[in-house]
Amino acid sequence: MVRVGFLKLGNIATAPMIELLLDERAERGDIEVRVVTTGANMSPAQAEEAANTLLSLKPQIVFITSPNASTPGPTKAREVLSGRVPVVVVSDGPRKLAEELAKKGMGCIIVEADSMIGARREFLDPVEMALFNSDTIRVLAVTGAYTVLCKTLDDLISVLKEGKELKLPSLVIDSTLATEAADFKNPYAKAKAYAAYEVARRVSAITTEACFRVKEWETYTAMCAAAHEMMRTAAELANAAREIEKYGDSVLRMPHYDDGSTLVKRSLIEKPRKS
Repeated sequence: MVRVGFLKLGNIATAPMIELLLDERAERGDIEVRVVTTGANMSPAQAEEAANTLLSLKPQIVFITSPNASTPGPTKAREVLSGRVPVVVVSDGPRKLAEELAKKGMGCIIVEADSMIGARREFLDPVEMALFNSDTIRVLAVTGAYTVLCKTLDDLISVLKEGKELKLPSLVIDSTLATEAADFKNPYAKAKAYAAYEVARRVSAITTEACFRVKEWETYTAMCAAAHEMMRTAAELANAAREIEKYGDSVLRMPHYDDGSTLVKRSLIEKPRKS
């Protein structure tokens, strides 16, 4: 039995799903999961308290999710956890962080398409926030980003179960890595998924400018709206890619068995088998 800890500081679209990807039917008997979150806030004080709370639950490995993991809150959390438990950071960036954390003995997974939201008061409200996250989740699920993430976490858990030496990942999930993992049978489906990932990835360039650089409220409000339209379009492309695979009866499904192993199937009317 491996006790897996998740420390959620602020929110990215990967965060609501990450522990659920490991046990989609709540039947695994090889892991116990503990989650501590600071909600939307990711201040250093809250991050420190949450990290200490998670440590008290005695996890064997910790995954930290947050936007921009180089900011003070996530940095403080890593300081608390460093040297006490293996740590893997899951974030939207910055890309260079993966290399920096590797030098400190920590793992890192950068999910490029998990783009920043348009967080301006003139634009963002609770409904818009929920819609943006739901669109991003669909993109990450269909294009293969979640597949890469899930396999990476499962592999780490397997190593812990076997008592072998743990090698933490240093990984950037880009459009190529994601769509290869999704293993589309139809090339048009793969092309649409690739496009979806690329559109979603580029959303952050607009929202970053809108939130941190542009001062005129009329301009940054319109930019936030444009970025959210891009993510909605990316979700529609992702949905179209999956529909193509469904029409060909070739959707890749990889359910977990109760011992944590992964099964695989393609046809809808087919029993999953060991991969």
